[in-house]
Amino acid sequence: MKSTARNPAAVDSPLFTAFTEELEICARDLQEYLIDRRYLDRFRPDSMGEAVTLYVQSGGKRLRPAILLWSCGALGGDVRTALPAAAAVEVFHTWTLVHDDIIDRDLTRRGADTVHERFRRVAESRYSSVPTLDSVHYGTSVAILAGDAQHGWGISMMTELSREYGVDPAITLHLIEVLDNRVLNLLVEGEILDLQFARVPIERLDIETIEGMLWKKTGVLYRFCAEAGAMIGLGRPEEEHPQVRALAEFSSRCGIAFQLQDDILGVLGDPKRLGKPVGSDIREGKRTTVVRYAYTDATPAERELLGRTLGRSDAGEEEIAEVVEILTRRGGVEKTRRRAQQHIEEALPYLEELPPSRWRDLLRTWGEYMIERSL
Repeated sequence: MKSTARNPAAVDSPLFTAFTEELEICARDLQEYLIDRRYLDRFRPDSMGEAVTLYVQSGGKRLRPAILLWSCGALGGDVRTALPAAAAVEVFHTWTLVHDDIIDRDLTRRGADTVHERFRRVAESRYSSVPTLDSVHYGTSVAILAGDAQHGWGISMMTELSREYGVDPAITLHLIEVLDNRVLNLLVEGEILDLQFARVPIERLDIETIEGMLWKKTGVLYRFCAEAGAMIGLGRPEEEHPQVRALAEFSSRCGIAFQLQDDILGVLGDPKRLGKPVGSDIREGKRTTVVRYAYTDATPAERELLGRTLGRSDAGEEEIAEVVEILTRRGGVEKTRRRAQQHIEEALPYLEELPPSRWRDLLRTWGEYMIERSL
């Protein structure tokens, strides 16, 4: 398929302005949907309610719900009928973040405490009279249980497509089956591979293997969002429909580009804008394409430094800065940036399968945004 990519939409262009406005509308509608008392009153005790809604209340980019809603519109559907599915995938995504933060031992998310860190602090302040309490274990336990509750919340919310919005039950059942079976298992596989790769010598992993892991961690849920919105818009659970497949392929490639850009921001991003510390991927020993590309062209001394620093949770700021300099100097950042651009260039032609519409224009700008974003 021949590329029809153009230069990314400038931030002051009408297309980008429309994109940001629609993304804000999506985020607002989603927030109103999610913080309804009919949901929030389910979670008891109060600490569980706080844990379950901590990330929901803090906002987020809402990129996955947006592609679901816009894919629905691109195939002629009423985007309002897809709102329960958009809310469901946001909550589904949120529980994976809660658990991922535990796995990665991250202490901040969106500029505030992660769930497990928040409740570690709660344990220290609220239960200080119990000297035998392990506050870290308490915080981790609350976060695990919160993620479990969010998982159930997301799946139950998907049923509202049919119960309240008139979507064909065959579509709803199909989406639940795919999300809680195929997508879930691929996400878990990607997480396990991420853990395992951190314990494998860098030179034994190639770019394609790393990207395959990234797709399972990130791209598969983006693909599902496009498929779900497309099938709701189409009115049939038809995965092989040409336009459904086109949107799935488009979002799948954009999902990889998103993660590649995320890995770049993990090295060069602004911690205040990202809402999380830069350098955590290095301390966790993440095998990103940034690392792999740089390692290939590094000198023996630089490889030795990378080998003894990556994966060291106690690495100091000066050591992290040295690694960042190598990753930049040896082309890891730039080659990863070009790789992300390549994925977007391969993704955009799939949109030509869709009829012209403002939804298609939004999807195109969404794809371009994936590699231009700074947070």
